[in-house]
Amino acid sequence: MSDIIIDFDRKQRCGVEEAILCERKSIAQIESIIELGLTNQVRFLFTRLTKEKWSQLKPTYHHHLTYCALSNTAVLGEVYKLQRQEHQVAIVSGGSSDTGVCHEVLTTLNYHGYSASLYEDVGVSALWRLNNALEEINKAKVIIAVAGMEAALPTVLSGMTHRPIIAVPTSVGYGVSEGGQLALHSCLGSCAAGLMTVNIDNGFGAACAAIKLLNAFS
Repeated sequence: MSDIIIDFDRKQRCGVEEAILCERKSIAQIESIIELGLTNQVRFLFTRLTKEKWSQLKPTYHHHLTYCALSNTAVLGEVYKLQRQEHQVAIVSGGSSDTGVCHEVLTTLNYHGYSASLYEDVGVSALWRLNNALEEINKAKVIIAVAGMEAALPTVLSGMTHRPIIAVPTSVGYGVSEGGQLALHSCLGSCAAGLMTVNIDNGFGAACAAIKLLNAFS
């Protein structure tokens, strides 16, 4: 009996599709899921699919997947070609080291058909960078703030905009910042009213939260 049960109806029930977390899955399990997708003619989003695991998949499966090494994601099936549309989500990062998580957010949003703009490396250590981008950032309906180290960006940004903000603490850092625990605690303990926080490096979760916010009153 297969140990894999796919929730094909999650989008209808919850508004977002089930993603395939590859981090602890074997190559055989991932390939079985690809076969399920091909058999049922459905799309899948694979997350935490490292280059090493990607390279171990049978070459025939590579033809069916669109892989992004930057975000460690892959899409089975059609990749939506987003037309130029209203600026819906702004993804704002504290530093260029957060780019992998930012692109996991972007891939997840695009997979579900939502456009987003990236504003990377606008952390508070040089606040003018954030000020310069703020007018464009405020055109978005939802802001996702991605930051490591002490993760000051989400709190500071919350004091500069009326848009809802989802904070993504990242594992970028060293010493007391190593592993992202300080960033997580900083976001959870923020003095900014209404700041929402997801788990460390959880770009997928932040994107899904943004989608639900966008759909709540549409």
